[in-house]
Amino acid sequence: MAAKTTGPGFSAEEKAAMKQRAAELKAEAKAAKGAEKAAAELKAAEDAIAAMSPNDKAIAQAIHEIVLANTDLRPKTWYGFPSYARDGQLICFYQPGDKFGTRYGSLGFDANAQLDDGNMWPAAYAILKVGAAEKKAITALVKKAAGQG
Repeated sequence: MAAKTTGPGFSAEEKAAMKQRAAELKAEAKAAKGAEKAAAELKAAEDAIAAMSPNDKAIAQAIHEIVLANTDLRPKTWYGFPSYARDGQLICFYQPGDKFGTRYGSLGFDANAQLDDGNMWPAAYAILKVGAAEKKAITALVKKAAGQG
């Protein structure tokens, strides 16, 4: 199912994502610093994963585990997506397919990711499921994006 629009402008799903981002920014402004902030951001990312449909949840959980085990990136949310950052700078995120009614979720990379490869490179990857080959590819991507691979 595709995102619904009632004419020109943002879909209901896009408007909801913008409201989520505004709430995240408000929470970040009020958040404690240091370990308390890190714990709150981890919980927010894990809560976002827990709220997903079963397939998106399995993919997001696999990405979450890979990122935490292989990089120094910290989990947080970004537009309601489980995301990973360093020093407040977004590096990568998982956009669940169900959120916008697409047939697949995607692992996306922000401009801060160190994936540059000449004049053109992928900034997002469609994911239908995560098996051994995908785990290996995701591990290599997130390590490279974090400058650790």
